[in-house]
Amino acid sequence: MNPDLEVVHTRRDETFRAWIHDYPHNVAKWHFHPEYEIHVISASTGKFFVGDYIGPFAPGNIVITGPNLPHNWISEIGADERVPSRDMVLQFSRDAVQQMVAAFTELQPVLTMIDDASRGLQFPDHVGLSVSPLMSELADAHGCRRVELLMALFDRLASCSERRLLAGPSYHIDAQRYMSSTINQVLSYIQQNLPGTLRESDVADLVGMSVSTFTRFFRRHTGSTFVQYLNRLRLNEACELLMCSTLSVTEICYRVGFNNLSNFNRQFRAMKAMPPSKFRALHQLNEQMIAA
Repeated sequence: MNPDLEVVHTRRDETFRAWIHDYPHNVAKWHFHPEYEIHVISASTGKFFVGDYIGPFAPGNIVITGPNLPHNWISEIGADERVPSRDMVLQFSRDAVQQMVAAFTELQPVLTMIDDASRGLQFPDHVGLSVSPLMSELADAHGCRRVELLMALFDRLASCSERRLLAGPSYHIDAQRYMSSTINQVLSYIQQNLPGTLRESDVADLVGMSVSTFTRFFRRHTGSTFVQYLNRLRLNEACELLMCSTLSVTEICYRVGFNNLSNFNRQFRAMKAMPPSKFRALHQLNEQMIAA
């Protein structure tokens, strides 16, 4: 089965993405992305899959996956159960690490470590448990503290000699073939045309499906409707522009693909429980307090 593409959204004013999510979640599936990922499990047991590797996991399970290496963690829970904050995730590009090493040659072991992660790299669970507080704090950290936590995490992992490769040496990563799958063509097309006019019927035509068939297909792969998925991407982009630009709320509304300011404000309130102007003001206040 072809893995699904995850589009990793890193803010313009950040070098890496750190976040926590529950299980089940729309990214908790057989998937891949071009970024490296450090993944720590905080709760539940089950099976995890990296390339052609299958093994058991428990709290503390910590793995680094390399670019475009498919992976997934499946918890052994009931159909209606949820695991809050099961996954702690750090995602970053090779370019980001190379820039760090260029500035600080002491970080060369980190580059060596992530090169070893091309087939997936697992560390002992006690290491995962020891870095869990770092990962948890990193998800909400800002400024210098964020970098400090990243360096502490990299130091702990790069200095650990008890690590093992997961996918077999003959496992072939074929990102071109993954990307040719229908859902990945759809997700890439949406990402590339986000600011424009995107209608579900047009995307359905693009992949040769009726609208009703496409609706079922899209929900099965993403866990949301086409409009919900599209709005979420556009609102994420809007949040980034509110935090990192001086564009007005109206300019941002049209920049990210909404064609109606009242609808943009309504959708933003539904997602963030506040209007865009308040979101920007609170972010600016937070930045001022950090700098003080």
